Amino acid sequence: MRVIWTDGRELPKDPEPRWNGYSVAKWVDDCTFVVDTVGMDERTWVDNVGHPHSSELRVQETFNRVDYDTLELSVKIDDPKMHTKPWMALDKYVLYRLPDTFDMEGFFCVPSETAPYNKVIGNPTSGTAPAAK
Repeated sequence: MRVIWTDGRELPKDPEPRWNGYSVAKWVDDCTFVVDTVGMDERTWVDNVGHPHSSELRVQETFNRVDYDTLELSVKIDDPKMHTKPWMALDKYVLYRLPDTFDMEGFFCVPSETAPYNKVIGNPTSGTAPAAK
């Protein structure tokens, strides 16, 4: 979960690093929503393989509603300290609508964050953290 501001504000010039960065967005037309993000914590990765990024990383996500059940996502990466030019991380990745009965459980993206949570909140009286799912 993250906050995406849609009230017309500008991206901060020198944002405080956040795990998911600082995002602002706008509707380009009736079917296209563009999100710009800066200020991502350098401990995060650009992808699932673990490629790092610098504090100058800028990400632009373009969501395009193709039809009622289909959303296309394109993601552009711009990090002048790490790459010589911007590149498309995802280009027209298709997302399909899930059934109305679908329910998503909460989860942690980072194992190092799961252990402290389990020790304090998940199972505080046992003295040992339960295994991460």
